Amino acid sequence: MKLYIYDHCPFCVRARMAAGLFGADVEEVVMANDDEATPIGMIGAKQVPILQKEDGSFMGESLDIVRYLDREGRLKNEIRPEIQAWLDKVGSYNNKLVQPRTVKIGLPEFATAEAVKYFTDKKEKNIGSFSANLNKTAQYLDRIHEDLNDLDGLMHEISDGINGEIGMEDILVFPILRNLTVVRGIEWPQKVMGYLMTMSEKSGVPLYFDRAL
Repeated sequence: MKLYIYDHCPFCVRARMAAGLFGADVEEVVMANDDEATPIGMIGAKQVPILQKEDGSFMGESLDIVRYLDREGRLKNEIRPEIQAWLDKVGSYNNKLVQPRTVKIGLPEFATAEAVKYFTDKKEKNIGSFSANLNKTAQYLDRIHEDLNDLDGLMHEISDGINGEIGMEDILVFPILRNLTVVRGIEWPQKVMGYLMTMSEKSGVPLYFDRAL
């Protein structure tokens, strides 16, 4: 099987997690961010991740791919309301911290100036100027520190997963946390940091601490 991704894409991280956690034989293929023809040819839309299954057919939608790779139904399905509320809250602003940085750290999907421009033009329509958001880093850090401390209080003390065992909460939360490792200056609560390191190792999805800006 092949999994077509962008390294920075949190939806792709969901699928990459499932492949790593469940030992699926999946080859990752990073596409150029401005390549519209390839994904459209596969699933009729420019979106990732895309899984090419054993029979050669293509599957989109990250959670569908996760469930396909979790063939034995090992993921705990429960998503607590307080976790969903956390995702909604952080989801309202975390891209303002992450997206202006991901184009600057040498990721393969941004190997050309055209790919960087394509991404920048598209995302600035949603979050505003990358440079303006970078200038507001201190303001966003205050918010994320408060929210990370809240998440720390929702984490199970001893399990590898957030909610007592690895489940859908992890598939939704870890990609957000992983991408936030691109932000220099975040002070990570102890349980959240331990979770990040453990889940990165178990899933095989690397973090960005060594390239944080």
